[in-house]
Parts: sequence; C-alpha cells; structure tokens
Amino acid sequence: MQMKNLQTMTSRTGRHMQRYNEGCRQVVGCIPFRFKHLRDPTLLHGNLLEDIEVLLISSQKSSHKLMFPKGGWELDEQLEEAASRETFEEAGVVGTIMGDELGVWNFKSNSQGIIHEGRMLPMYVQDERNAWPESSVRQRFWMSISEARERCSHSWMKEAIDVFIGRLVSFQMKEKESSCLREFLMNNDTNGIATIKGDEEIDFCLC
Repeated sequence: MQMKNLQTMTSRTGRHMQRYNEGCRQVVGCIPFRFKHLRDPTLLHGNLLEDIEVLLISSQKSSHKLMFPKGGWELDEQLEEAASRETFEEAGVVGTIMGDELGVWNFKSNSQGIIHEGRMLPMYVQDERNAWPESSVRQRFWMSISEARERCSHSWMKEAIDVFIGRLVSFQMKEKESSCLREFLMNNDTNGIATIKGDEEIDFCLC
C-alpha cells in the first residue's frame, strides 16, 4: 500500500481524535527499512538479514534513547495511513507498507503511566527528506537489524523486530535464491530508488 502525499510540515497535536480500545490509547508505527546496496545490487549478500538496515530515531527527551517512529492512531485514519503519517512526522521518511501489521502489544507509558495498545508495520523506505516536522527535536540512525534490536529502548519494539526477522527468514526460504527480489532491486530509477508504478503489486511483500 502506498501512502498518501504528505505535504504538511507540522505534526498533528491534541488528543480529541485519539482512538482508544477499552481504555487503552492506540498507537501505531513502522519499522522503516531499506537495502544497504540498492545502488549496486551486485554487492548484496543474498541474505536479507545482512542486506537490510532499519531506521531508529531518538526520543524527544533524550538523544540516547532510540526507538522506531510511532504515535497516536486517530479516528479519521486507516491503520496504514496513521503509521505512515507518524513515520513521516517523526523520521522524515516516505515509503510503502509491506504486508500486514507485525503484531499488537500492550505496554505502559513511563511518562504518562497509562496503558497503550501498540501496532507496528514494516515500511520499505523510498524517500528520505532533509526536512520534516520533528527534525529539530529528533535524530535518525540507519543500522543493521541486529544492532537495532540491541539499541532499541522499548521491549515491545524488540519483539516487533523479532517478528520482522521471522518474516524475512520465511520470505528468504520461500523464494530460495530470492530471484524476484533481485529483479525488483534491478528495476530502479536514476536515483537508485526501486520503481513502483501506480498501485500495481510488487512481488516483495513481507506478509
């Protein structure tokens, strides 16, 4: 699913449109990922766990606390729309949601002391903006999957990484030599970003 155009350079604020489920605030986010050597697919190892890196961002309160982008799911949004919006607002990246949600987790907010219901989705990043709504208060860091799991501050997000890893391994086994993935990577535009035409489906889907 491709996200809608994101033109605004301000983040949504307020809780009047916030979704709740039995008193739990519903939040959604993404594990943004890309291929390390997209500009030169011949450098790929053929192992998705080695070829893919993911994006973590810093907390607004501490540059040492890292996490995946996430935020409130609002009443006028579909799940994928909210996840994509929050990912752009916090991390400044735009992409395509690849597959279903990775899971649902209940966790307690340290700052607010209330229970949240969190969902995460995998996003294939196609554009990384130099300016984004929260660029003045957050930093972003691309790193390997294993490093991200070690450095991520939230245990429920670590569990989401584990599900993401499971999907990558399953996809790798299903596709054997990943021939469709290599074909997908080779079909890139002049900027080195894989081409997706219109709303057509692509073979690489982490379902």
